[in-house]
Amino acid sequence: MRRTFDITVAVLALVFLGPVLLAIFVVIRTTMGGPVLFRQTRSGLRGREFRILKFRTMLDERYPDEPDADRITRAGRILRTTSLDELPQLVNVLRGDMGIIGPRPTLPSQVVHYTSRQRGRLDVRPGLTGWAQVQGRNALSWPVRIEYDLWYVRNHSARVDCVILWRTIGVLLKPSGITAAGGVNPGFPIPGEHPGKDGVVHEGTARERAAESFPLPRPIVWASPITHSPVDPTRLLPPQRPAGEPLAEEMS
Repeated sequence: MRRTFDITVAVLALVFLGPVLLAIFVVIRTTMGGPVLFRQTRSGLRGREFRILKFRTMLDERYPDEPDADRITRAGRILRTTSLDELPQLVNVLRGDMGIIGPRPTLPSQVVHYTSRQRGRLDVRPGLTGWAQVQGRNALSWPVRIEYDLWYVRNHSARVDCVILWRTIGVLLKPSGITAAGGVNPGFPIPGEHPGKDGVVHEGTARERAAESFPLPRPIVWASPITHSPVDPTRLLPPQRPAGEPLAEEMS
């Protein structure tokens, strides 16, 4: 049923947005040349790797380590702000690499640093939009995004998906969180490595490595016990941890 929904939405979107896709193709081709599509390896369902598709938004590097901000074209900035650069991923949906709704696919180089608990994020197909996306996108830190994605994996349902689709419309109409503060998205936090005052990443102490965890994000920690889901009032929640306590490993 879910796969049928994904295919139906992807086909209809490609048909109705055909003129838009063609116009973007022409703009990129005339302003940046080829290739029009950007391809990158990402991790999907159960860690299976695939090539994600996006419209190209940046020029090639003119010198080593050129900042991304200097490479983004005017057209590319518009595509990112409106999320139109993500439209080619409808093809990924048809291929079965992605779904319409699910955690955003991340790089394999990030997945190798997941804890066993965080790998639960890979238990569903990645999506074009998801629970973390409608909560703040890149304005959220990686730990917070992962927690939102894990919440979705545990609680996804038709009702939750409808809420995500509705909120996605609002995000598209009023874009926010495209990039983090300062216009630079935070890198994935590697356990055991911590930036020092000099900006250089140093390996943490044994105690820090042992305590390394991705705490439950503040936006979904309530001051008083919550027994029902804020999305689905009919769904009972497991006992909530007191604010300030470290997140315990979930028992399946």
